[in-house]
Amino acid sequence: MPKIPGLSWKIREATEEDIPVILDLCYQLSVYEKLEFKGRPERYRKYGFGEEKIFDCLLVENTGNTGSEYVGIALYYYTFSTFEAKPTLWLEDIFVPEEYRGNGIGTQLLKQLCHIAVEKDCGRVEWTVLDWNEPSRQFYFNLGAKAMDEWTTFRMMPDVFNRLAEDFINTE
Repeated sequence: MPKIPGLSWKIREATEEDIPVILDLCYQLSVYEKLEFKGRPERYRKYGFGEEKIFDCLLVENTGNTGSEYVGIALYYYTFSTFEAKPTLWLEDIFVPEEYRGNGIGTQLLKQLCHIAVEKDCGRVEWTVLDWNEPSRQFYFNLGAKAMDEWTTFRMMPDVFNRLAEDFINTE
């Protein structure tokens, strides 16, 4: 993708006032990934900016004179590695709209996330990528990331974990 003349940007932490922007960029990502988007402002407010805050978010704000006002997002949180005995920065989502790719925005977002990981004494930075998303996979490989092919991601949806929770309550 060619560089966009006049494009300049700054990366900043999202604020509660940015919830509409976060929702829009996450929706765009869901369309790209062909996934259903269930994002609601109240959920992002509660879990990103309220007393039950569990994630952080970086936004890339277009400071140039062309195109969209926001041209990237990274949503992340921390887990704990029992093997490293250190926090892990988990990158839940990173997204740059297609028309802005190839301008260094994603690279700069990942560099800032790595800087945050160093500041927080993280033992690693991890994320997942859909197996069909070859452009993103190549982007990550080019930055030095390694695929963890020996690991399989498991997921329980509410119908399953609600049933198991009910079974637990009934066995107490």
